[in-house]
Amino acid sequence: MSIRAVVWDVDDTLFDYTGADRAAMREHLTAEGLLDGHGSLAAALERWRVATEFHWARFSAGEVSFEGQRLDRVRHFLERELSDAEADGWFRRYKTHYETAWALFPDVLPVLDTLAASHRHAVLSNSSLTVQDRKLRTLGVHDRFEVILCAAELGVSKPEAGAFLAACEALGLPPHEVAYVGDHPEIDGRGAADAGLLSVWIDRHGGHTSVEALVGRHRIGSLAELPALLGADTRFGAPSTFG
Repeated sequence: MSIRAVVWDVDDTLFDYTGADRAAMREHLTAEGLLDGHGSLAAALERWRVATEFHWARFSAGEVSFEGQRLDRVRHFLERELSDAEADGWFRRYKTHYETAWALFPDVLPVLDTLAASHRHAVLSNSSLTVQDRKLRTLGVHDRFEVILCAAELGVSKPEAGAFLAACEALGLPPHEVAYVGDHPEIDGRGAADAGLLSVWIDRHGGHTSVEALVGRHRIGSLAELPALLGADTRFGAPSTFG
């Protein structure tokens, strides 16, 4: 069955979130005079990563608002009782450094150019439309996508099938005519496959995942591999295109 549209994750798929986040936290901790309080930069970055993943999971599960998870991440990281205003101020100062470091991965524009005439494009993110709309505009790719959907406004997040099906519905296409490209093997990869989309996991760092875990999914190491995969949909039982 021909794939007519590609739905994209944003963070760590199109946009180098991890690189921007780490660079921003280095600058922010230095500016705040907090770099020596965590033993090492590596320890501080790891603590921020853990806090981010924990509170993002709470947001995805509907336990806290999008803004709330940001404030809780700050309190978790600093291990302090802070007012909402204090936590928000700390996060906003970090955000200034973070936005300065925004960048697309080098393989993004070439693949979007290659697929521009052959496939429709949309975004499905577990973030907020306010955040991702501005990010995509700043990065210069907003107009590449005819639909931009985010969990905060949808009321359902990946890996729930409803999130992926909402993207298909917005495009007016059945799931089997839509590919989803994301960086997380479970949230993106398994979620898209279970919803009936062609699931493509972008694994830039060569993560080790069992063959059983990849059933129903394709793994690629670079977006440069995507056009060939979409040109020959081998969803049913074919081996991964990832070497």
